[in-house]
Amino acid sequence: MSFRPLHDRVLVRRLEAPKKTTGGIIIPDNASEKPQEGEIVSVGSGIRAEDGVITAPDVKTGDRILFGKWSGTEIKVAGEDLIIMKESDVLGILG
Repeated sequence: MSFRPLHDRVLVRRLEAPKKTTGGIIIPDNASEKPQEGEIVSVGSGIRAEDGVITAPDVKTGDRILFGKWSGTEIKVAGEDLIIMKESDVLGILG
């Protein structure tokens, strides 16, 4: 099944959180927070201004992004847990 978000929304795959700190301490699953990094899976066509002009999104499929802790809505597409959010919830693109 293919899924394409509408307008200014993006579909994001959350990246795995590190299981170990830089000092070597193993973090159990119940103590770790959900990561705020993800990869763009799909992008909508953009937002339509009042004059009818569509502004293309700044992100594209494959971009690694940083997003807010409470951003988006978790959904399941083809058995995979993904997040759908507005492009404005994206804080930045990781290089």
